[in-house]
Amino acid sequence: MQYQALKEVMFDKFKKELPDFLTYHNLPHFENVIQAVTDIGRAENVTEEELTLLQTAALLHDAGFLYGSDKDHEINSCHIAQEYLPNFNYTQPQIDLIKGMIMATHIPQSPQTHLEQIVADADLDYLGREDFFTIAAKLFEEMRLQGRIQTEQEWNTMQEGFLQNHQYFTQTAINKRQQQKQLNLAAIQSTLNKSNKPVMSHTKHNTSLFRLSDILFLIMGVLSASFALKSFLVPNHFLDGGVTGISLLLYEIKGWNLGWVLLLLNIPFLILAYFKVSKHFAIRSSVTIILIAFTMHFVPFPELTHDKLLVAMFGGFFMGIGIGLSMRGGGTFDGMEVLALMTFKKSSFSITEIILGMNIVLFAIAAAFMQIETALYAILTYLVASQITRYVIEGIEAYTGVTIVSGNSEEIKRALVLTLNRGITVYKGERGFMKETFEQSAKVDIIFTIVTRLEVRKLRNIVHSIDPKAFIFTQTVREPQGGIVKEIVKH
Repeated sequence: MQYQALKEVMFDKFKKELPDFLTYHNLPHFENVIQAVTDIGRAENVTEEELTLLQTAALLHDAGFLYGSDKDHEINSCHIAQEYLPNFNYTQPQIDLIKGMIMATHIPQSPQTHLEQIVADADLDYLGREDFFTIAAKLFEEMRLQGRIQTEQEWNTMQEGFLQNHQYFTQTAINKRQQQKQLNLAAIQSTLNKSNKPVMSHTKHNTSLFRLSDILFLIMGVLSASFALKSFLVPNHFLDGGVTGISLLLYEIKGWNLGWVLLLLNIPFLILAYFKVSKHFAIRSSVTIILIAFTMHFVPFPELTHDKLLVAMFGGFFMGIGIGLSMRGGGTFDGMEVLALMTFKKSSFSITEIILGMNIVLFAIAAAFMQIETALYAILTYLVASQITRYVIEGIEAYTGVTIVSGNSEEIKRALVLTLNRGITVYKGERGFMKETFEQSAKVDIIFTIVTRLEVRKLRNIVHSIDPKAFIFTQTVREPQGGIVKEIVKH
């Protein structure tokens, strides 16, 4: 069994091809389950072959989410296991055992063998961990984006029932996780019974299909996108990517009403979204597209500029804000990603590659029917809109990892923890190794911490006040879990 080679291939697929709305069933979840199944398996004294089978099942147990839908994803995971594992020297009896372990993770869990019990416990290991609420927040956001749940009050009630009915099967998980699971359950019950406030925030929401924040995000998204179209793109005969770009192209070539074209072209994607994502997502998206069509037809917007560079930049800017705010409201007005998801199931390309390919075809058609310059500006508009959309979705307080190397590490550690109130991780290393004095080095603590983007400047100032020569570098961190991490407000 070539488990490590399989793991590299699957991790690469997960990074590239898992849908963006999966904030819980993503790469960190696979890593957590693999680690949990390894720890439980060793504590339960399984053989090395059984441990490899357990790790393989953990690696593939949610691979069915590559197809996008939560419905029957375990069955899809088994199909993927049957397709891939023979190529990595797994025998059919081993594959059958792995598929049994994958199906054991189906809720409600009913594992039949010892190995299935281990995988089932590993999949829900986080229920009995101290970082339970951090991870649960990811699952809540994923379910909210799919329209499967609307309010945090409803979520807490669901969590209470789930934890009450859940049981660990292996003695290792019972000994290690049961007590903390009960504490987590008690915290939820205390919140529901005493304060009637959500565990993850202090904001009250209504129980309708649309929360007030959803409505505000969708309306602002519609207005921003309409402003981009009528004030920048349409008057200057510019295009964008996706269904919006196709609508603009038809508007330019045929002269059809832009709002109604956008609505009609998105109808097939809304039907797909109903089955591939969720009913609520499709309804929100339908309302968003109808509002766009209405706004485009009835609401006047001024033409602000005819400078092509400004049109491309600011048209993409406001279009990106519109798309991002609509997604935060749980909807969309461009169904290109749904089509890409369907195409992905029948091809070897990632969703990102499929979307890029579709837009390349669109821009090529624009170059043929209009002008090459128009197509080039359309690409620029699309790139700007894509980056702004990502920025709006992730928020201004996106996480940043900071690594610090300094001879005054003790003072810096104390300042970060006591002044900035950040958790830190310390690596043992050596500093020095200059060209002129290569043989000279010194032991040093390498400090790593995670802060929000807004706190980076404050952190730099603190470190430089202690050691002006400290070596600092930053990197973007996506979806950290556990530890002492400042919670970013989730909309």
